[in-house]
Amino acid sequence: MTAHATGTFTVAGWDENTYEELDGGGKLTKAHVTFGFDGDLKGEGGWEAVMCYGQDGTASFTGFQQTAGELAGRSGSFVVRADGSFENGQARTLWQVVEGSATGDLRGLRGTGEAVTTGGSGGTFTLDYELG
Repeated sequence: MTAHATGTFTVAGWDENTYEELDGGGKLTKAHVTFGFDGDLKGEGGWEAVMCYGQDGTASFTGFQQTAGELAGRSGSFVVRADGSFENGQARTLWQVVEGSATGDLRGLRGTGEAVTTGGSGGTFTLDYELG
């Protein structure tokens, strides 16, 4: 049976470095971002991402985020593939739990979700999941 988790996240740290400037004003970057989660998922996450910025300031990104904490009263960690875009001041990220990545009481976790920024330092998330 699929369960639904919601909550908020805060950006605790952001370290981003350009590794290539593109013709026309775009760039390629790598970022390490740390998060705190509150709500149905309580914990901390670390995301390693690569980003492609257009000359207009929009961006596409992908990466992997490891989250450790508590979900539905169970403790452990899991990894999500996080793909998204940034435009009009808002980042929208789709999550896919990486099969076999969950540990502890979360072993067997499967699911998908979304994180959306609602301000400069955080936003909201949803996660539809099953625990094996």
